[in-house]
Amino acid sequence: MATLTIEIPETVDIDKKRISMIVASKLYEQGRLSLGQASDVAGLTKRAFVELLADYGVSVFNFPVSDLSKEMRWIRFSGSCATAEPHPAAI
Repeated sequence: MATLTIEIPETVDIDKKRISMIVASKLYEQGRLSLGQASDVAGLTKRAFVELLADYGVSVFNFPVSDLSKEMRWIRFSGSCATAEPHPAAI
């Protein structure tokens, strides 16, 4: 993992752990880091990272709207989740 040094004025009241969480949550939100990678950057377990995401305005369900729309169309088309054929992506 690469190391990044950031200079922040001493007048800014923020600690290193919070900065790490801000960076990790933003990169996770953008899809640039997986959940595991982001939790590593933040120095947290996956569970702890997930529990803190909402505090940073990030949803744990990092699912693009376009993908969600496709899933909804698939569900409507199939009529029922219980009787539907497997989703093509699951095959």
